Amino acid sequence: MKCLVVIAHPLEDSLCHYLAGAVINHLTAKGYVITVKDLYKENFNPMLSATERAGYYTEQFDTRQLEEDIIQLQEAESLVLLFPTWWFSFPAILKGWFDRVWAPGYAYNHAPDLGTIVPCLTGLKEVKVITTLGASWWVDFFIVRRPVKRILKTALLGACTTNCTFQMLSLYRCENITQSNVANFIKKMQTTF
Repeated sequence: MKCLVVIAHPLEDSLCHYLAGAVINHLTAKGYVITVKDLYKENFNPMLSATERAGYYTEQFDTRQLEEDIIQLQEAESLVLLFPTWWFSFPAILKGWFDRVWAPGYAYNHAPDLGTIVPCLTGLKEVKVITTLGASWWVDFFIVRRPVKRILKTALLGACTTNCTFQMLSLYRCENITQSNVANFIKKMQTTF
């Protein structure tokens, strides 16, 4: 299965990168063909340009700066996202990747009445998410009600995919985590994914 792994953390020695290595090794052993997209390492520009935004409702979205990124997304059968949750949201670079690469005509199409969206990423069969948070699980679940999960599953995948499974693992209180906790999380990831 063709798998695109998207990493969004600026520090190469981060817990996110460590977990990325673990999930890449695990999925490779299961026979996945992995393409790694490290947004910070590639210096991905998250800013949607005026030309790109103006093209959202035209006949053809401007892909000149995004062709390779869009092809990677369209070819993926499996997508793995690894990122820290900051302020109960995505890092800006990952949000920019969604804004620019999940583009009209490629990730979705506007329906004629402009009130609905038609999915285009019909080859994407599964999305796996690993995120780290400084907060406790109960804050994410009960206070802010899991906004990252809701946006990914309902808004993004709900609009752009069909028959796509979604799995998300969150590593809470990661700023004071022990090696044992990390090892247990990796075992959980291997069992889940």
